[in-house]
Amino acid sequence: MGTLYLVPTPVGNMEDMTLRAVRILKEADLVLAEDTRTSGILLKHFDIKNHLQSHHKFNEHGTSATIVERLKAGLTVALISDAGTPGISDPGFLLAREAIAAGQQVVALPGATALIPALVSSGLPSDRFCFEGFLPQKKGRQTRLESLRDEERTMIFYESPYRLLKTLTQFAEVMGQERLVSVCREISKIHEESVRGTLAEVIAHFTSTPPKGEIVIVLQGKTKNN
Repeated sequence: MGTLYLVPTPVGNMEDMTLRAVRILKEADLVLAEDTRTSGILLKHFDIKNHLQSHHKFNEHGTSATIVERLKAGLTVALISDAGTPGISDPGFLLAREAIAAGQQVVALPGATALIPALVSSGLPSDRFCFEGFLPQKKGRQTRLESLRDEERTMIFYESPYRLLKTLTQFAEVMGQERLVSVCREISKIHEESVRGTLAEVIAHFTSTPPKGEIVIVLQGKTKNN
């Protein structure tokens, strides 16, 4: 039986890489990477001299069967994405599902991800939450927003800086301008920042200060007051 390891990589600071993740990447027979150029920099930083193979959302349907055959042959395969945990808004789910269906071992290492630091630093309830990832850009976007109007759990979204104001404005239109929100950007990087307040306040901030970098939005769930 082979083993597929899902290995988190830093979302910013290289010090967030775990000792176990480095060991697994050194010991694996094959390392699958979303972008071999980006991951090549990571591996070089930790002196990991291992073969990289491309595995991303555009080819994963075609490559998964071959990788499963390698697992069946007893190989150890490690999957990494450009940043964070594979399978969380990144490739990983499909290969893990196929490996499990083929009776192979799948192990996910704990480690870096952007959504949890954003949540626990937001000041919003973290006992119950839902992760929505990226909203649909066009088709189904308004329907998704309307479906979340009465969601009582804290909601977490990923967003690009180019769509942040549009998304915050739509949240305000659907859920009200007084709904609390925390916008975290560049988590674990030099220019890490969290902007917290009502939707109206945070929209005003990013209207005057255009956002940059990777962004996580943490939005308050519906309460008796909103």
